[in-house]
Amino acid sequence: MTNNRRYYFDSYTRAFSARLVERVSLAARPAVVLDATYFYPASGGQPADLGAINGVPVVDVTLRESDGAILHWLTAEVADDEVSCEIDWPRRWDHMQQHTGQHILSQACLRTAEAETVSFHLGADGVSIDLAGPPLSPAALARAEDLANDIVQRNLEIKAWFPVEAELRALPLRREPKVKGAIRIVAIGDFDFTACGGTHVAHTGELGLIKILGATKAGKDTRVEFLCGARAQRDYHRKHTLAAQIAAGFSVGLDEVESALARLRAENQDLRRALNTAKAQLLDAEAAELLAAASIQNGLRLIRRAWLDRDPAELRGLAERLPKTSGVLALLGTAGEKTHLVFARSADVPHNMGALIKPALTTLGGRGGGSPTLAQGGGSSSTLEAVERVLAAAQESAG
Repeated sequence: MTNNRRYYFDSYTRAFSARLVERVSLAARPAVVLDATYFYPASGGQPADLGAINGVPVVDVTLRESDGAILHWLTAEVADDEVSCEIDWPRRWDHMQQHTGQHILSQACLRTAEAETVSFHLGADGVSIDLAGPPLSPAALARAEDLANDIVQRNLEIKAWFPVEAELRALPLRREPKVKGAIRIVAIGDFDFTACGGTHVAHTGELGLIKILGATKAGKDTRVEFLCGARAQRDYHRKHTLAAQIAAGFSVGLDEVESALARLRAENQDLRRALNTAKAQLLDAEAAELLAAASIQNGLRLIRRAWLDRDPAELRGLAERLPKTSGVLALLGTAGEKTHLVFARSADVPHNMGALIKPALTTLGGRGGGSPTLAQGGGSSSTLEAVERVLAAAQESAG
């Protein structure tokens, strides 16, 4: 079976001839088994090769568990037994670069941070390894990346073979093999020795670049996202273009973008402070106007007011200002897509705002609560008329 898997010994063949030895159909999906194949089946974190057999698209390649046969899943039946096969080379080359880069980066993380790789994922856009243990610091990630790219620049030879048992025991494997029987070893110079069935480049220089994008916590492990080769190059091009656009927007050079952003942040903070001061002054003035126009009810200065689509934070600001004057009961609300009510009273007013607001919120289908002096809550959309009605009902309950 090993001899039938030609990709084990040659990752660079793009087209080949083969003989069809079995036809399979599952749920109306046709598949074929070839006497020998260079198509890689999905396994070990690496996706399957795609391509065509006699011009019929190969949409997946899998291993049959019962006997280890490689199934080439097709979009249609293939009539001939002697077939011409073609592998989607850009996809294969990309996978070779990413998978080889994973071996190098995993060994680099082990050497620089004693962080062992526990899993590998190669997707259409992203590539990641999960390292055992807590997240690595930016400095630790930088050390691992530097070592990985040093290996790339040394252009070490990469070879794959099936060593005999005595030779296998003598190899400094990065991790113990998970399979029994014949073990395929991928060696990157004398830097890394790993049991692996995937496809890889022949020399580390073919990767060009390994770039770590970041690290996040993944359960009890650390997920490190990275890109290799053409993916890293495209990422650099995209980010360089974006950085150039930002620099042009600031009318500065690329090396001045960081200081320009720092100035923008400082200016933004100053503007926010000025805006907050202006908003506070406006709320002070509005609170004074509402107090001046307040009606008198049973000796209380009653302020009942509803707005359409007003920021609930502004209602809260008014509700905090109005009760600073004695004898004030404020019933405030905003209608629209988001309904919000705020009830507040002065310290010398006996009513419980938490109890007073509950019927109003229930009527509007909302939720909330608060203290005896200030309560608030919101609900689904409502009309201005509906909010005004619940405020009037609350006023009546307050007596």
